[in-house]
Amino acid sequence: MTHDVFNQVPPLTGHDVSADAALTEGLAREGAGWALEELRRLGTLAGTERAAEWGRLANEHPPVLRTHDRYGHRIDEVEFHPAWHELMTVAVSGGLHAAPWTDPRPGAHVARAAGFYVWSQVEAGHGCPVSMTYAAVPALRHAPELAAEWEPRLASREYDFGLRPAAAKRGVLAGMAMTEKQGGSDVRANTTRAEPLSDGTYALTGHKWFNSAPMCDVFLVLAQAPGGLTCFLLPRVLPDGTRNAMRLMRLKDKLGNRSNASSEVEYHGAVAWRVGEEGRGVRTILEMVNMTRLDCVIGSAAGMRYGLRQAVHHAAHRGAFGRRLIEQPLMRNVLADLAVESEAATALMTRLAGATDRAAGNAAGDATEAALRRTALAVGKYWVCKRAPVHAAEAMECLGGNGYVEDSQLPRLFRESPLNGIWEGSGNVAALDVLRALGREPEALEAFLGEVALAAGADRRLDDAADRLRKSLSDPADIESRARRLAEDMALVLQGSLLVRHAPAAVADAFCASRLSGEGGRAFGTLPSGLDLDAVIDRVAHPGA
Repeated sequence: MTHDVFNQVPPLTGHDVSADAALTEGLAREGAGWALEELRRLGTLAGTERAAEWGRLANEHPPVLRTHDRYGHRIDEVEFHPAWHELMTVAVSGGLHAAPWTDPRPGAHVARAAGFYVWSQVEAGHGCPVSMTYAAVPALRHAPELAAEWEPRLASREYDFGLRPAAAKRGVLAGMAMTEKQGGSDVRANTTRAEPLSDGTYALTGHKWFNSAPMCDVFLVLAQAPGGLTCFLLPRVLPDGTRNAMRLMRLKDKLGNRSNASSEVEYHGAVAWRVGEEGRGVRTILEMVNMTRLDCVIGSAAGMRYGLRQAVHHAAHRGAFGRRLIEQPLMRNVLADLAVESEAATALMTRLAGATDRAAGNAAGDATEAALRRTALAVGKYWVCKRAPVHAAEAMECLGGNGYVEDSQLPRLFRESPLNGIWEGSGNVAALDVLRALGREPEALEAFLGEVALAAGADRRLDDAADRLRKSLSDPADIESRARRLAEDMALVLQGSLLVRHAPAAVADAFCASRLSGEGGRAFGTLPSGLDLDAVIDRVAHPGA
C-alpha cells in the first residue's frame, strides 16, 4: 500500500501545442491564416511524448568540443546528441530558419514566428542556430554576389550536419560573432583585424568572446578593416575543402541553453569575404541583430506559454485541501495573472512579426510599419524578455516541490528564461536603443503613438496611461536614466492597446486593471477583485472550446 501512487499529475503529452487562442487569432489578424494547417501539424508533433524526450535528452547530453583528433590534428568539431539533430531536422524541414525569404507572401514572417513559437516550447536551445540563419539573410543582402551564392544554401529545407564545403552540402546554417573580451556590447572596441588580400578576400586575426553556435557552416563577423569596423562572411570550410583558420577554444558553461553550443574562438588569418562597405559593419550586422531580437521576443513569449500551460495542467489535476488546485480562489488569481502576461506577450510578438512582414512587403515596404517596428521591437525586446524569468519562477511555484525537480522540465525553463534578456543587447542596450530610435526618427514615435491611439476611447485606464506616457516622452530631463521606465511604460501601453482591440474583454480588463491603473500588486496573483478570472483561465484550460 505504501507504493500506491495517487494525486499525481499525468504527463502533459498528446496535445496540440498550437491550440493557443492568442496565437491563432494573431496569426489570422496579421495575415497568415493560410499557415494554420501546417502550424497544427507542427503543434501536434510538438505535443508528443517523443518530442518531449528529444528536448530532455538534448539538454541532459550537452554538446562536447573535440579540438583535435586522436592523431593530434586540429579538427574543431562539436559533437551533439542525436536528439539535437532530430530537433534541428524538424525546425529546418519546417522552414523555421528561412521560409519567409524563399516564399515572401503576405504573412510569411508571421507564419514563421508562429512556428518558431510552437516548436521552441519543445526545446529552446536549438532555436539559436535556427534564429541566426533566419536573421543572416537580410544582412547578407548588403553583398548581392555573396547573397546569390549563399541564400539558396541557407534557405534549403534539408538539415545536413557536418563540416564540409558548403557547395557539397544539401543545406547550411549561419552563426554570428560580434563581441570580444574587452568590449562586450561595445562592439566598436573590437580589436580583431581584417587585412585585405590580393584576391579581394580578407585575412582575419583576433578573438571573439562569444561565438554563437560554432558548429554552423558560415558566420557573420565584425572586424577592423583599414576603413573601420566591417562585417564579414567567414565559412568554417573553404571552397577547396580545407578548414578555415577558425579555432574553437572552449565551449561556454552557461546557466541555461545547455543543448546549444556557444564558444570562444580565435582567428589565425581566417579567410573572409566583406559584406557591405568598410567601416559600415555595425549598420550592416544590425540587420541580423534586429531579426534575432524578434526571435528573442518570440522565444520569451513561447517560454511563458509553456510555463503557463504546465501550471494550468498541474492545477487542473492536483488536489489539495479537499479541492483541485484550479478550483481554489487564490490559485485561480495566480493562473489568471500568468495567463494575462502570456497573452500580452503573444499579442505583441505577432504584431511585431506583422510589422516585419509589412515593412518588407514590397520594393519600398510600408514606411509606417517600418518606423513602428524600429521602436516597438526594442520596446518588446526589453519588456517581454524582462518578464520571462519572473513568469517562469511563478509557474514553477504553482507546481510546488514537484516543479523544482528536473523531471518537471520547469527548472530547464527557469534557467533558460534570462537568456533572451541578455542576448542581442541586454536591458540597458535595448532601452537606450528605444531612445536612439525616438531621437533620430520622429516618424518612429509618431508610428508608435499612432498604433496605441487605435484603441483610444475604448478603455479609460489605457487612455490615462497613454497620456502619462506622452508627457514622459516629451520631458527631456534625465531621459537616459529614465530609459528603462520609458521602455516599460511604452511596452505596457502598446500591449494594452493590442489587448483592448483584439483580446476577449476579460483579458483586456484584467490587463488594464493590473498593469495600467495600479489596481494590481507587484507579484503575480494580485489581480484586483471584480474581474472575470473564469474566462481568462478557460481560454488556456480549454483552448478549443
